[in-house]
Amino acid sequence: MTDSGDEVKDDYGIPEDMRSCHTSIMGDYYVEGHVPVEAIWKLLQEQPEIDGIALPGMPDGSPGMSGKKEQPFIIYSIADGEVEEFVKL
Repeated sequence: MTDSGDEVKDDYGIPEDMRSCHTSIMGDYYVEGHVPVEAIWKLLQEQPEIDGIALPGMPDGSPGMSGKKEQPFIIYSIADGEVEEFVKL
């Protein structure tokens, strides 16, 4: 694996514009970035037919990041490279 984790992101087909600093694997899904736990709960409860969810970048006020949340976080679902809004928190 490379220091940046790009191999993992490549292996899971995470689109470049959806990438962040952290990738977690949860069962059949990946969670990319500083995703709030509410979105992860939604993913695990609903079990949609997607590859994973992502909060691209490192937004201020997101879990693990300093700063203040300035606007709602848009968490995206990704399926076969196609990106759609999953939830807004």
